[in-house]
Amino acid sequence: MPPRKRFSAFDDLSPAASDQPKVKPPALTGQPSSTPAVERIERLTPTQMMPDRFQPRRLLPASLRADFFGGRLNCYQAAMEWLALARVDQGNAQEVEKLLSMGSSFEEHGQIKSITGKWVSNSTGEYVFQIETGERRYWAACLQYASSGAEAEPQLRVETVDHPTRQRQVLENRHAEPPSAVEQACEVAALILAEQGIEPEPELLDDYDFFRQARTARMPSGLWEKIIPIMQLTRPRMVQLLNILQLSTPQLDLTDRYRLSERVLREILSAPREQWDRMIRLSIQNQLTSDEVSEMAATPIATDTANRRPPAPILPEPGRLAARSMRRFVQTLSELDRLSRDEALDEIADTLVVKGSGKESLTLLEELARLIRARLDRK
Repeated sequence: MPPRKRFSAFDDLSPAASDQPKVKPPALTGQPSSTPAVERIERLTPTQMMPDRFQPRRLLPASLRADFFGGRLNCYQAAMEWLALARVDQGNAQEVEKLLSMGSSFEEHGQIKSITGKWVSNSTGEYVFQIETGERRYWAACLQYASSGAEAEPQLRVETVDHPTRQRQVLENRHAEPPSAVEQACEVAALILAEQGIEPEPELLDDYDFFRQARTARMPSGLWEKIIPIMQLTRPRMVQLLNILQLSTPQLDLTDRYRLSERVLREILSAPREQWDRMIRLSIQNQLTSDEVSEMAATPIATDTANRRPPAPILPEPGRLAARSMRRFVQTLSELDRLSRDEALDEIADTLVVKGSGKESLTLLEELARLIRARLDRK
């Protein structure tokens, strides 16, 4: 079998949006070197740029990625869709809020750090500036523009570098914001693949399949030693992170969006594979700790498929906090003896009445009791 053709992560991977202007890249000067020397500093609009689809930190929601990177949505259309998602999904809302805050700071204080990357030719023969680092700044500007109704497109400062690298991407990510467990897994995988010269195939449909290659890649001597200074993690810890990539793509998207911790995911992965989806949703729904997930994994579940219900929808943040507090409330009181429990309930009742929330608490608890009773009667 002939060897597969390898492509650079920054060559011909990003189709332009349908309305993207043709841009001629600036002439490059200087000789190639082993260090990513800055070649040129300029200002570009977001429509002249394209993020790296295989950047380890995924910002754009999974439901928009195919249409955006396939050229069916331009950056502002994707931003509008993202804003709509944020109105109904708490995971997206938190990310959008942070990016909008960054975008508004550009107007007040200007863009402090440049976006880096290089000019590449896409499948239609147009030149686009493919982003190496600074994708958060890119989407911050797009979201701010889409939400503000401004007439003039934003202008972002960019630096053209001779040799973009995965290492620089990871370092930028880790300095910008603490990565989620899934993002860390992708960072480790990206560094392993970069050290071995393995680049993503342009026709790859599932982005995560590129990172999953690191789990089966043969590790040459000295590879881990090169990665440790960048990740600032031990080798066993990085191996544990790579194990997260066993999850399916929808599971990875969900755990990344709600930023489940590595310890929680480790407990989920220790359970049988058929339980992973249920445990992920329950962990998000109830904001479970790793110890609580471990207890849940040890508890047998009903195997009667005829009576099995579909997974409960993930509550918005207030509902999840309330459900977790109620669960703690019940668990704490159930561990007390009868006398201590009566004393605790009496004290709670006094406090609620004195604080002026007695009637409201009674109404809510009566409604909750009615809903619980109705569900128990169905069993």
